[in-house]
Amino acid sequence: MGWEENVRRVVPYTPGEQPDFADMIKLNTNENPYPPSKRVQACAQTAKTERLRLYPPPAADALTNALAKSYGVKREQVFVGVGSDDVLAMAFLTFFNADKPVLFPDITYSFYDVWAELFRIPYECQPLDEELRIVKEDYCRPNGGIVFPNPNAPTGVELPLDEIEEIVARNRDVVVIVDEAYVDFGTRSALELIRKYDNLLVVQTFSKSRSLAGLRIGYAFGSEKLIRCLNDVKYSFNSYTMNRPSIELGVAALADEAYFRETTAKIIATRERTKKRLAALGFSFADSKANFLFVTHPDYAAKDLFEALKEQHIYVRYFAKPRIDRYLRITIGTDEQMDALIGFFKRYMNK
Repeated sequence: MGWEENVRRVVPYTPGEQPDFADMIKLNTNENPYPPSKRVQACAQTAKTERLRLYPPPAADALTNALAKSYGVKREQVFVGVGSDDVLAMAFLTFFNADKPVLFPDITYSFYDVWAELFRIPYECQPLDEELRIVKEDYCRPNGGIVFPNPNAPTGVELPLDEIEEIVARNRDVVVIVDEAYVDFGTRSALELIRKYDNLLVVQTFSKSRSLAGLRIGYAFGSEKLIRCLNDVKYSFNSYTMNRPSIELGVAALADEAYFRETTAKIIATRERTKKRLAALGFSFADSKANFLFVTHPDYAAKDLFEALKEQHIYVRYFAKPRIDRYLRITIGTDEQMDALIGFFKRYMNK
């Protein structure tokens, strides 16, 4: 075996396909169908490329300050990273070091168990109920930490804020991470709770609601003490994680609140319209508060629908996993893209 005996082996996270066809309809990775703000586009055109020879500020000060101002917190309560995946990985490494297992749902963001395996963190998955909802009582027992998305992914189901607070309040001896990647599409954020609980970390991203998945901007809010701990680990790992263009363009995105509200409202409206049209075709799904729907049909296998859609260059997400292999996760695109999707389903069902 030689050196291979010492290799750390994990089953990696499998991202959604990234096809590249001119005529494709890409509804498989929960990207925003609308372009970034015009302020972001203008900033990109006037970027000072000569400064790229310099390292970026380690604390990404301009972006950190802008986030603090935009969300009404102290800058010492803000942590930024290269997408929310980077922020979450740092949080796992920083806060989940107990002998007791970390708790997260059995149907959830599939990076959680990958990080737990990679960092040798014990964990236990808590089953969602029959309606694909988190059961708060499952998280009120001895553990080494808790993490879950709100709304959950891939289900899109929201956990009410009072239930989140109950979980945080009953776990004051560990850190509770609420992953809010999709919060801007109709879910109430847990951000307000960080004023009351020093063991809560709220993680968000620019990838979905601000149309900047390609820039990789993630951030977290928490007590000053939590953020100091995160930064200590970050600076022990990589001091210069966020590049200069991301910092500058991220600040520009925050400056255009009106565009942010406009595009998220469009997506919400399209989502609600699509719910009605899919229900009329016999699909069932939970009441998603995200920018995607998690749908199933009693008469058609999800895998067959997935493959048939793919042949027409319409991409959705299929998970060949227990309990959810009858479902498709469909990102909400533009009205025109969703019209094309519905049109495909009608043709397929009328064969």
